[in-house]
Amino acid sequence: MTDANRPLPETPSQTAGPYLHIGLAPRLAGIDGPCAALGSPGAEPDLPGPRIRVSGTITDGAGAPVGDALLEVWQADADGRHAAGGFRGWFRVAPDARTGAFQFETLRPGAVDAPGLAGSAPHLSLWIIARGINTGLATRLYFADAAEANAGDPVLARVPLERRASLMARPGPFGYHFDIRLQGPDETVFFDF
Repeated sequence: MTDANRPLPETPSQTAGPYLHIGLAPRLAGIDGPCAALGSPGAEPDLPGPRIRVSGTITDGAGAPVGDALLEVWQADADGRHAAGGFRGWFRVAPDARTGAFQFETLRPGAVDAPGLAGSAPHLSLWIIARGINTGLATRLYFADAAEANAGDPVLARVPLERRASLMARPGPFGYHFDIRLQGPDETVFFDF
C-alpha cells in the first residue's frame, strides 16, 4: 500500500531525440499516410489576408546550424483571430538538415484583441525543439516594420530594450528574415510561459 500524502518524485527530463520529425511532422520526414498532414506548414491558400514569407536559420551557441530542430508556429489570422474560419492557426517547419535554414509562407497575422491579449502587436509564437533540448523553447517573432504596434505590446515591453532586436523579423526583398540563436551573445530571447 502506498502513502497518498507522500510527494511523487520528479520524472527525469529527456531530450527529444533524433527522431522527432517522424512523430511530430511525418510529411516533413518523407512519410505519407493518415497522419501525414499533422503539422503541415503554412496557411491554406484560399484564406483571406496578406501572405508573407519568413526565412532564417537555427544555430547553436557556437554558430553551428541545428538541422534536427523542429519549429512549431502558432499565430492569429489576418483579423487577429486564432483558429477561426477554417484557419488552423499552427503548423510545423523543419529546417534543412545540413544548413539549419528554414522558410515558410503564411498569412501576416493581425493584432490580437482578446481578453488578456489586448494591445498585442502582430506576431508569430514559436516553439523550438531539437535533440539536446530538454524542454521546448518558446519565443515570439515580431515584425520590425510594425514599430507603432510593437511599442504597445505588453510582452515585448517586458523584454530589455537591448535584447528586443533578437525578436524582430527584418523585411527584405524576399520577405522577412528571422534567425534563431539557441545560445551565445546574440541568443534569441526565450520566454518561460
